[in-house]
Amino acid sequence: MASPKAERAGTGIDNDFAVQTLNLSRKFGDLTAVDGIDLNIKKGELFALLGPNGAGKTTTINMLCCLLKPTGGIARIMGYDVLKQPYRVKEIIGVSPQETVISERLNSRENLELIGRTHGVEAAELKTRSQELLATMGLASRAKDQVRKFSGGMKRRLNIMMALVHDPRVVFLDEPTLGLDPQARRAIWEYIGRLKKEKTILLTTHYMEEADSLADRIAIIDEGKIVAMGTAHELKNSLLETQTMVIQAPDITPQAIEKMRAKYAGVEAAGDILKISDKQLGFQEIVDLLHDAGVAVRSAYIKEPTLDDVFLRITGKELRE
Repeated sequence: MASPKAERAGTGIDNDFAVQTLNLSRKFGDLTAVDGIDLNIKKGELFALLGPNGAGKTTTINMLCCLLKPTGGIARIMGYDVLKQPYRVKEIIGVSPQETVISERLNSRENLELIGRTHGVEAAELKTRSQELLATMGLASRAKDQVRKFSGGMKRRLNIMMALVHDPRVVFLDEPTLGLDPQARRAIWEYIGRLKKEKTILLTTHYMEEADSLADRIAIIDEGKIVAMGTAHELKNSLLETQTMVIQAPDITPQAIEKMRAKYAGVEAAGDILKISDKQLGFQEIVDLLHDAGVAVRSAYIKEPTLDDVFLRITGKELRE
C-alpha cells in the first residue's frame, strides 16, 4: 500500500501549498468556462487571478469555495479536497463574493456576529474581532447603523470583514473593488495589503493596477485558460521584447523623425511628443541624436511596460470590463 506522500506524488498534489489545482475544469453545457487550469498557491501568498469579465475567474473561485462542482480535475485547499471534504474546506476559508452578501436591515456589528456565530466563534472572541475589524476598516463609528444606509464602498469593506471575522486560513476576494470610486478602492487596497503574509489570499480582479500593486504572483486568465503566470516584474519583463522612450520637444521636425526612423524599429510622433521603440534603447544616444538634428528635448524617459501591455501582447486584445 502506497504511503500518503507517495499517493500525493502520484497525483501531483503537494500539501505544502495552500491552494492547488490540477487540470481544473468546468463546463456549462457546450460552454467551457474553465479549461484545465493548474494553480500552486503558496501558504501566506497573495495571488491574483487577473482577467476580463467572462474569463473564468468567478467560476474558479466558486469551485474552490465548494459552491460549484468541477467538471474535471482536482482542487485542494490546505490539503482538503473540495469534492470529498467540502465541510473541512468551508471551515478554513473566508469568502468575499463579487456581489455583496449582507443583511441590509442589520447593522455592521450584527452582520459580523451572524457570520461569526455560524462559524462557531465564541462570543468574547467574536466581540473582540468585530471591534478590531470595524476600527481597522474605518467603520467603528457606524457600527450601529443599518447597512442599508451605507455607501457602496462601506458595504464592500463590510463584505471583506465578514470574510475575515472567523479568522480563516485562506481568503478568497472576488473583485473586491468592482465599481468603486478611486478613493474607496484605494482604502480597500491598503487593508488587503496589510493582510499579506497573515493569510493566504486569492484575489480576482480585472484592474491591472490592483494586481500590480498587491500581488506576490499573478496568473492571467482568458477564455478559461491560464495564459501567463509570474510576478508582475517577470510578466512585464519576460513577455515584452521592446523598450519605449517618450520624448517631449516643442520643435520636432520631419527631418528629425526620418532620422530616428532610419535607426529605430518604431517611431511615432504626435504634436510635441515623440515615442521611439526598439529592442534596446540608449537614453543618452537618442538625446544626442535629437540635439544634433536641432531638436531641443524638454523631457525624456524610458516607459516601464505595464500589465496592460502584457495582456495585449499575449491575448491580442485589450482588457475589457
